[in-house]
Amino acid sequence: MDEVTLYHWEPNANSGKPMLALMEKGVPFVSQYLDMLQFDQHKSEYLAINPQGTIPAMTHNAKDGMRVLVESTAIMEYVNDQFAGPNLMPADPQDSWRVRWWMKFMDQWLGPSFSMIGWSVFVGPMVRQRDPAELSAAIDRIPLPERRIAWRKAINGDFSDVEMAESRRRVGLGIAKLEEELGKRPYVGSNQYSLADINIFNSTYSLPLSQPDLAGKDKTPNIMRWLKRVYSRDAVKKTWAMGKTDLAHRYGLIMAEIDE
Repeated sequence: MDEVTLYHWEPNANSGKPMLALMEKGVPFVSQYLDMLQFDQHKSEYLAINPQGTIPAMTHNAKDGMRVLVESTAIMEYVNDQFAGPNLMPADPQDSWRVRWWMKFMDQWLGPSFSMIGWSVFVGPMVRQRDPAELSAAIDRIPLPERRIAWRKAINGDFSDVEMAESRRRVGLGIAKLEEELGKRPYVGSNQYSLADINIFNSTYSLPLSQPDLAGKDKTPNIMRWLKRVYSRDAVKKTWAMGKTDLAHRYGLIMAEIDE
């Protein structure tokens, strides 16, 4: 009873959010790793759990039966409300409002731009080397039509110049806004570490490497100090240790950049 299983990819971006929330709360969970680049999330076994074929998803064998939860930010909030452990939402109503504002800002406005850039420079090149017929069949199995479109654009390099320019514009504005926020308080929206930090960290953890023209010790000192505070947390170290790609290597590179 009370067993938690998390279906996830690497411990960053959307998958990283509930992973880190569970670690911060000290909630034991069964890890089910899904290789997104192998389209594991669109196989029948996973679609039986989440018919949308998106990751992450979490199952919780609660007293009233098995609960299936999807959408990364909503899962984080469920974890914080459901389980004992440190409260990852501030008690002050204004701080709580700011935390929720930042999570919505990331999920709806800034996060998709980070994703488009990541899909263009990382996901697309990683998978387009595979057999075209195999790729086409894999894409046809994707349940959500908007995800099929995104995958085809990433694989074919079809994000338009206008789309990429708008994403870069939003990333620049978002970084500037985050730098301003972290000049006011040590964490995002609050003086205490919260779900907002988990949310935003999972998209900005590599800023000094991925956006060197916009972020770094000289350009964004507040962000760099915040990244160092978050990276030093035991839960972050444990979460990143669950990665199966080059995250550990990137962790070292980023820490070296922060510590300079």
